[in-house]
Amino acid sequence: MPPDLSVALRLIAITDDLRDGRDGLVARACAAVRGGATMVQLRLKHADARTLADVARALVRTISVPVLVNDRADVALASGAAGTHVGTDDLSVAALRRIVPAGFLIGVSVGSEPEAATARGADYAGIGPLYGSASKLDAGVAIGVGGFARLAAAAGLPAVAIGGISAVTAGAAIAAGAAGIAVIAAVFGRDDPERAARELRTQIDAAFVARALPRSPPATAPSPAG
Repeated sequence: MPPDLSVALRLIAITDDLRDGRDGLVARACAAVRGGATMVQLRLKHADARTLADVARALVRTISVPVLVNDRADVALASGAAGTHVGTDDLSVAALRRIVPAGFLIGVSVGSEPEAATARGADYAGIGPLYGSASKLDAGVAIGVGGFARLAAAAGLPAVAIGGISAVTAGAAIAAGAAGIAVIAAVFGRDDPERAARELRTQIDAAFVARALPRSPPATAPSPAG
């Protein structure tokens, strides 16, 4: 059964590298999940397919939340991952839908109106960079919360904010309509991924509660006595 996206998209922790080997990365992913990460995206830009599949299988075996593999739908399928996340230079969403099984999750990166137009058929759009990103040097120019809201509306999909987000700024992304946030350095770049994820979830959850509260109507000035 596909995961509930209203839960799974809330905090996506994206891996950084294999500096501590496969087991070290899996341990950091476990810590992130304990802290509140609701999905893990395996992103290892310089790993070969065999290494990527080995790490993906280890994550699928070990953690309780959905695992997505960045760029490589073939590796995701072979490793039993829940889905894949693709960018503008990867196989299109439409082409992927023709070859993946029902329930296979597809996320797509969106950073402009033309990219939003090609996102149809995906399960969610990762939109950004919201702020400047030191983890993704090819991420482009920061779009801010206004740009995020505009592209989210254009994509017409559950939208996940990405790019330079921290516990301080996570709430602003949710207030702008995000279904969740995705981070690399803010979890996997921290010495304590569990604590980092917990700090983010605290702010994210509080922002969802605030967003759900009914807004008070604006106060009206009393009519002058006649």
